[in-house]
Amino acid sequence: MSQMNNMPPQKGGVGLGVASMVLGILSILFSCCFYYIAFPCGLVGLILGAVAIKKGNNGKGMAVAGLVLSIISLALAVVTIAIGGALLTELGLDF
Repeated sequence: MSQMNNMPPQKGGVGLGVASMVLGILSILFSCCFYYIAFPCGLVGLILGAVAIKKGNNGKGMAVAGLVLSIISLALAVVTIAIGGALLTELGLDF
């Protein structure tokens, strides 16, 4: 029991990495059809992942995964928007 008292307190901050990874996964799932959900999730996941990496806390691996997933999903959302816009223009449905 006395060993537990001698241990330094653990750093918190895993939450930012977990949140970034969850938002990255959600944005990947929604990026093909629901870009209006994927884009905000990807942006927030990107910001949270960058903050978590900068803080250097325990959840750095999850933060890197969330950052990568968010970047990929943002790229997919941009491609989806571009393809949708090209299809609408081709069909003559300009907005």
